[in-house]
Amino acid sequence: MMRRPASRTGGAAAAPPSRRIRIAAGTRPAVTRLPLAPVPTARPADPPGPAAPVPAGPPVSGPQTFTWSAIAYAVALNALWGANVPAVKVALVAVPPLWMGFWRFLLGVLCIAAWSALNGIRMRPPREEWGALALLGVLFTVQIGLMNVGIRLTTGAMASILIATNPLWAALFAHLFVPGDRINRMRGAGMLLALAGICAIFLRDTGAFTGQSGTWGNLICLLSASLLGGRLVFSARLLQRIESTRVVMWQMIVSLPCFALAGWFTEQVTWERLDWYPLAGIAYQGIVVAGFNFMGLAYLLRRYPPSVVTGFNFSAPVFGVLLSIGLLGESISWHVGIGLAAVGAGLALIARR
Repeated sequence: MMRRPASRTGGAAAAPPSRRIRIAAGTRPAVTRLPLAPVPTARPADPPGPAAPVPAGPPVSGPQTFTWSAIAYAVALNALWGANVPAVKVALVAVPPLWMGFWRFLLGVLCIAAWSALNGIRMRPPREEWGALALLGVLFTVQIGLMNVGIRLTTGAMASILIATNPLWAALFAHLFVPGDRINRMRGAGMLLALAGICAIFLRDTGAFTGQSGTWGNLICLLSASLLGGRLVFSARLLQRIESTRVVMWQMIVSLPCFALAGWFTEQVTWERLDWYPLAGIAYQGIVVAGFNFMGLAYLLRRYPPSVVTGFNFSAPVFGVLLSIGLLGESISWHVGIGLAAVGAGLALIARR
C-alpha cells in the first residue's frame, strides 16, 4: 500500500469517499471500484414567478398604419375642426381676433382642468418641462392669433381651405426632424392628390387672390397653416416625454396673458353686437375645439406619426366649406365636387401609407 503524502497543511489527506486504489509492485495497477455515493438528481426548476417590473420609459409612437377606428376618430375630429372657421367668423361680428383667442382658451383651460381633476392628472409641470412648454405656448399664441386675423380678412370657405394645408408643412418638418417619419411614395401621392382637390375647391373663384383684403387674409391664413404644421410636429415630440393633458393645457395657459395684453392695447369689443350668436361661436371654439378636439388630437399624436395624423386634416376644409355655405351664406361652384372626390382618394392613400 502506498502512503499518501501529507497535506500541505501538515495533516493527513483524507481518502476520497467513493473509491480506494490498490497498486501492486511491478504489475499493472488494478483499480477496484467501490460503490459510489448516489449522485443527487437535479432539482426541478421552480415555476416562473412574476416578471420583474420594467422601468417605464418614454412612450413610443404607435403603429405606422391607422386602424379603421382611428380613421373614423380622426375624420370626426376634423369634422368638428372644420366647423371652427365658421364659428370664428360668426363670433368676429362682435369680438375681435385677439380677444377671441383669450375667451376661447379660457373656456378650454377650464374644461381641461375639470377633466384633469376628475382623472387625477397632475397639471403642475416639473422644472425641466418649463422651457419646452413656454416655447410651445408662444408658438401656439402666434399661430392662433394669425389664424383669427386671417379669417377676419377673407371668406370662411377660403380660410378653411388654406388652413388645411398644414399637413404639407407638418410632413416637411417631420421629414426633417422626426426620425423614421419620412415621406414615402404612397403618402406623397396621397398628399398631392388631396392637395389637388383642395386647389380645385380653391379655384372655384378665379378672382380669389385679386381682392386686396382677401389677398392679405389668404396669405395670413397660409402663414398660420405653416406655423400650425410646425407646432403639431413639435407637440408630437413633446408628447413622447410629457403627459399629453399637461401639454395641451399649458400651451393655452401661456397664451392667455399674451392674448389679453395684446387685445387690451389694440382691440375693442363691439358690445352692442354681442348676443347669443357670437357667444355660441365662442362657446363652440372653447368647449368643443379647444377642449375636446385638442385632447383628441393629442391622443392621436401620442400613438401615431404626426405626418399621418395631420394627413387627415385634408377632410377639415370639406366640412368647413359646407358649413360656410349653410351658416354664412357663402356660395361655391362645381369645383367643390371635384375637390371632394380628390380629397377622399388622397385620404385613402395617406391612411394606407
